[in-house]
Amino acid sequence: MVLKSFSVICLSRFRWFLMYNLGLHGLLVFTFGVILMSNNQPVDKERRVWMIACGAAGGVAATATGAAFLSSMAPSERAKAAGAPVELDISGMQPGEMKTVEWRGKPVWVVRRDEAMVEALPTLDSQLADPNSERNPDGLTPEYARNTHRSIKPEYLVAVGICSHLGCSPSARIEAGPQPSLPDDWKGGFFCPCHGSTFDLAGRVYAGKPAPDNLEVPPHKYLSDTKLLIGVDEKNA
Repeated sequence: MVLKSFSVICLSRFRWFLMYNLGLHGLLVFTFGVILMSNNQPVDKERRVWMIACGAAGGVAATATGAAFLSSMAPSERAKAAGAPVELDISGMQPGEMKTVEWRGKPVWVVRRDEAMVEALPTLDSQLADPNSERNPDGLTPEYARNTHRSIKPEYLVAVGICSHLGCSPSARIEAGPQPSLPDDWKGGFFCPCHGSTFDLAGRVYAGKPAPDNLEVPPHKYLSDTKLLIGVDEKNA
């Protein structure tokens, strides 16, 4: 394993060295040719073709090197899967709207709640299995989200969209009112069709359902009023 890693590193370094030197050589030849021609120095046809070809090859190599270098600076898919933070623009989100982003290979929901949705949350406490997010708080609910609305800002819910029962992804049923498979006094939330677990608009699971825990609230923080960063917070930034 160590030998293989060493070989990969050596090959990678050699590739960069080769591309860099090819680009540098070509650009130097091209520049030299330009200087000769600008000084009215005689340059035979064969040499002119050779200099143009080297210059073109050098330009291609330099461009490829720059593009590869810039590409290497961008977060890789592996880095994202390992938990690289995800930035989300929440400007323009309307009440009742939900956006989904991927973090650590999991869907993360961002829901904008209106005033009526937020005010309805405390009235549901008696129907919930864990209204105060007391079960596994360190794993499911950061300290700044241990409140009725389970969020930093009351109007925005940020939650991992994976049911705590068998890992299914529930469906968003944000609109209040009677709906198939839901009670007539439904206040809005999420419904897992696999085994019927339901969650309110704070991601809290209803009592008597297969899902044992509330939805996870991932670490997150606000970079501004319109920018949300998912994956880090003030504690682990």
